[in-house]
Amino acid sequence: MADSVQGTFVSEKISKLRWKHEDFADARYFVSGTWDDPVNKVSYWTFQKNEEEELYPACVSSSPVVGDVTEIKFICKDQFVFSSSDGSVKVMKLEDDPYPNMKELTEWKTIHKFNKNEPAPCTALSNFEQDIVSVGEDGRINLLTAQQQNPVRVIDEADSCSLNCVDFLRHSEILTGNIRGHMKVWDLRSDQDVPATTIMLSEQSKTEATSIAHHPTQKHIVVAGGGDGSLTVWDLRYNTYPTSQLSAHSKSVSEILFHKDQPENLFTCSVSGEVWHWNNTQQSKLKLDTTDTHWLNSINNKANIHVNSLCTPLHKPVNSIDIDRATLIFGGDNEAIYVLRDINVF
Repeated sequence: MADSVQGTFVSEKISKLRWKHEDFADARYFVSGTWDDPVNKVSYWTFQKNEEEELYPACVSSSPVVGDVTEIKFICKDQFVFSSSDGSVKVMKLEDDPYPNMKELTEWKTIHKFNKNEPAPCTALSNFEQDIVSVGEDGRINLLTAQQQNPVRVIDEADSCSLNCVDFLRHSEILTGNIRGHMKVWDLRSDQDVPATTIMLSEQSKTEATSIAHHPTQKHIVVAGGGDGSLTVWDLRYNTYPTSQLSAHSKSVSEILFHKDQPENLFTCSVSGEVWHWNNTQQSKLKLDTTDTHWLNSINNKANIHVNSLCTPLHKPVNSIDIDRATLIFGGDNEAIYVLRDINVF
């Protein structure tokens, strides 16, 4: 492990980590979710100093979860939504008075289920501010809002197989990916329960879609990770064929993340135990040309690739990453949370 990486053993497998983004605040907080425990939990973390005056993660509040935590998204500065493998979705509020804690605001219980009302894992969710979309192994899409107990809309048979990932491209449009590698764009303004567009993750190899991310300022630029470790890029304005494709990690891509303020920086993590930083410096292929907005348009020219491994590969999967300013956190199945500070994203 690199000297710049600080690891803290937490005795639980980490499925998700998300920063609580604060504007110009000295205090740093994040939330986590666990999996593969008899009783899992979501936890609220801050940083405290040890005897050597080093900052390390310290849990200040936890809440039990039925099933595995499968996704966490902040919907505003003090509220986050999470999904679980029991088919439920909850909104939690973070409070700091009189002490740091969490409380449940809303629960949509077992909104993913199979035909015999057996709970189906909610595999992923995404949000556009207070609006939330969830997908699951039942092939169902649920549209939710934090202010309302009942789902706004349910698309019962959105897919004939398990949906693995979902992303809000804009307020009226979402993108889903399934275990067969089918990517579907849904226009939420339509009253028809059919996708507006269907595209394939890969024409060469049949692999599942595991993660989706869109460019923060140019949302038609989409990157998807595959079960084979590949990265695929589309410009959704033009056609349904990928702009470019790359064999990246040696195993399945766990998450893809654009830096929200410096979107020329992309981060990926993998079941292979790798955490990579992709950057556009010095004319690398990540350069976003303002006249030709095909992001990664020369991805197949490997000589132009500028990729930095942020840590020595772990022996177990890295499941989740998140970055706030120049500090990245990640965690996975080796029951530790890692912090990388002063990452060059400028």
